[in-house]
Amino acid sequence: MSGLVSAANAHGDLIGAIRKARESLPGDPGFGDPLSVSGPGSARAVARAADKLTGDSPSAARELGLGALQVWQAMLERVGKGRGTQEITIMFTDLVAFSSWSLTAGDEQTLELLRRVAKAIEPPIADRGGTVIKRMGDGLMAVFPSADRAVRAAVAAKENLTGVTVGGYRPQMRMGLHTGTPREIGGDWLGLDVTIAARVMEAGGNGNTMLSAATLDSLHDETLEELGFGVKPYRRSFFAAPLSGVPEDLRIFRLDAE
Repeated sequence: MSGLVSAANAHGDLIGAIRKARESLPGDPGFGDPLSVSGPGSARAVARAADKLTGDSPSAARELGLGALQVWQAMLERVGKGRGTQEITIMFTDLVAFSSWSLTAGDEQTLELLRRVAKAIEPPIADRGGTVIKRMGDGLMAVFPSADRAVRAAVAAKENLTGVTVGGYRPQMRMGLHTGTPREIGGDWLGLDVTIAARVMEAGGNGNTMLSAATLDSLHDETLEELGFGVKPYRRSFFAAPLSGVPEDLRIFRLDAE
């Protein structure tokens, strides 16, 4: 009997059928995929524990278990547990002039650059309690439990980036940080605060790190002093397009080494 169960558990057609069925369940059907960033919080913790029991190899039992966790996570999100009330700091990053460089560099060098950039900036994010929510080509979005951690991660990431060069191209990264209470849905964060964070990054020009007034106000007094940085108010140039989709009174500051 155990042999029949094991054979069924590993049967490719059965595994495929269960995976297909998961697409119609509530929640993220990519839950449990190593490349999926969905599944935050307790459900993801249980998923890691389930992996230890069922293993990483494809099996019907693993797919059924992940399907149950997928539904559980969707139910937690639906009742709004811990969503839209906690204050977080959002980080957006973007490489300056990356698109024009990649057109002439080719795929191999482009991928090599993105790998090196990821190795430079993502460990400081994780080391300071941040979570990468999504990668967007030459940039990413991450969230932090505090403004202090986000700023410390930004400074460390930019320092690491100075050692990256591929094909004669030394990447410059602009960063934007904004603190607010967006709503977490399906492993992503949505709302005006996310839009503001993206626009704050856009104000970064040729590789500056920008903070909204909300992030600056949330910092502990000693953080910038310990890092050896100060801030200067951002003033849009006469020819620059105004930032869209943000409050008119939004104040932005540039992080500068002292």
